Amino acid sequence: MELGGVVFLKEVLITLGVAFGIAIGLGSVFIPVLKRLKFGQSVRSDGPQRHLTKSGTPTMGGLIFLAAILIATILRSEVEPVVWVALVIAMAHGIVGFADDYLKVALRRPLGLKARSKLLAQLILGLALAFGAVALGGRTTTIALPFGLGETQLGWFFYPFTILLMMFISNAVNLTDGLDGLAGGLAALSALSLAGAAWLAGQTGLGLLAIAVVGGCLGFLYYNKYPARVFMGDTGSLALGAALGAIAVLMEREIILLVAGGVFVVEALSVILQVLFFRLTGKRIFRMSPLHHHFELVGWRETKVVRVFWMWGLALAVAGLWVAQTM
Repeated sequence: MELGGVVFLKEVLITLGVAFGIAIGLGSVFIPVLKRLKFGQSVRSDGPQRHLTKSGTPTMGGLIFLAAILIATILRSEVEPVVWVALVIAMAHGIVGFADDYLKVALRRPLGLKARSKLLAQLILGLALAFGAVALGGRTTTIALPFGLGETQLGWFFYPFTILLMMFISNAVNLTDGLDGLAGGLAALSALSLAGAAWLAGQTGLGLLAIAVVGGCLGFLYYNKYPARVFMGDTGSLALGAALGAIAVLMEREIILLVAGGVFVVEALSVILQVLFFRLTGKRIFRMSPLHHHFELVGWRETKVVRVFWMWGLALAVAGLWVAQTM
């Protein structure tokens, strides 16, 4: 579906408002339920000591914005197959995250889902997205390149590429979700950039889905900003990363995701580098990974870390839009 600028802007405002309003409304009802059920977050003892006060804060709050995204999107008069593919992939990741959270907070199993089970589920869903993008999304196995470089043909490698991208971005958002409001704010900025890229590419259906993500995240931030009254949990972080990844894949703008979601990329790389460097040398590059914890341990207040990371997220979201104009 392709809409003119004025019509698209109108749809953007409606979708944004609906998703935001639903998230605000659901939060006021759902958070007290989580408290009564005592679905509280456990805080790692080896992390920044100031985080110990967060122990017991309700988690699984990702259900709030996932419902908002789903309802706001479905309420539109026409939902294209390509949008359904993105929704199903995002919600399926949310189910995986919910299972992990439920095992941790309800059944008191600290490790949650086994790592191999979670990765297997993500692998299957990444493959499903790749096939869905080609069969239902109508995309080819080429990757669009910026700056007038055209495109490059991946052929069969498109499938493992999509799997790796989806596993990387969903886990990157999950790793970033360690400070109040951090992941939700960055996801909103990344989604806003993807929405602009979608409009430039004539993929306004996916653009409106991205706007629903923005609205859902902003509504959730009302409760998740410092000091957070609820955490999104793996339920929300895995689904958010999957939503961003699916939108980018389905509109053939994977590069925009890596630019606009650059803070997520850096956070994930900080963990990878920390682990590899420690195994090779027995020493650490950062005081703690992911990177946001490093800045906390060098003396930054949590709110300062979030504010600075949001500023970088905004700059990269603008950079993503600029790159999108060259494609």
